[in-house]
Amino acid sequence: MSYPVTFSVDYPEKLSRGILLLKTFLGWIYVGIPHGIALWLYGIAVCVVQFIAFWAILFTGKFPRGMFDFTVGYFRWTNNVAAYMTFMRDEYPPFSGSV
Repeated sequence: MSYPVTFSVDYPEKLSRGILLLKTFLGWIYVGIPHGIALWLYGIAVCVVQFIAFWAILFTGKFPRGMFDFTVGYFRWTNNVAAYMTFMRDEYPPFSGSV
């Protein structure tokens, strides 16, 4: 059985100590605030989409592809921010639900 979404984090060979200090002391300012606000609004939209998708699945038996992609984008973005803030990655997370 193939799953439509998979999760993996490629652990880098070396992480920057400077970025580690920056994330530790100022990460909540330069990552938490802008990404937090954007993800909060995106999360509200995902809740609305999930409610509509529930009814679509109930009556058609299928999850509409656009709604699925919208929801997956939200979770990708959230996981990118979480990986950055938990010191798993040095690359600043993009403001999108893409890879």
